[in-house]
Amino acid sequence: MFDPKPFIRTVPDWPKPGVQFRDITTLLADKKVFRQLIDAFVHQYIEVDFDAVVGIDARGFILGAPIAYELNKAFIPVRKKGKLPFATLEESYELEYGQAEVQIHADALSAGQKVLVIDDLIATGGTLQATCRLVERLGAEVLECAAIVDLPDLGGSQALIEAGYRIFSLSSFEGE
Repeated sequence: MFDPKPFIRTVPDWPKPGVQFRDITTLLADKKVFRQLIDAFVHQYIEVDFDAVVGIDARGFILGAPIAYELNKAFIPVRKKGKLPFATLEESYELEYGQAEVQIHADALSAGQKVLVIDDLIATGGTLQATCRLVERLGAEVLECAAIVDLPDLGGSQALIEAGYRIFSLSSFEGE
């Protein structure tokens, strides 16, 4: 299995002191490594029966669209509040500094559809959990939540598991 960890830059003390920011732009900038990344997700899900890839704004779009294309699945964007032009459903989630909201088009999914939810990393799990709730409110089923990086010390992967979701990540980093 492809290991993205050597290609991810760690930026210390960003966006605030004590945070070790895991920067995937270095991984994306290398065309061979980016292809290996997408291929790793495609190979993980090529034999799995599902209908759509749900990508979370914005780095989930970078991953989700080519994965959906390669697997011949629909791509559904979940965006920050106010970015989708049609009728939407929204979900709030907690941030360390307040609240945020994500939205999905009200007609994006149908009852019974199975989806893969993807983002760049699993930190506290708030965005992923809010996205899963949106998917379920439309009657669809979350097959799994996938990411390049899991930050287990922040508790997001455990929170997702405790909420009943399966998770998959290509790598993990200890610490914040």
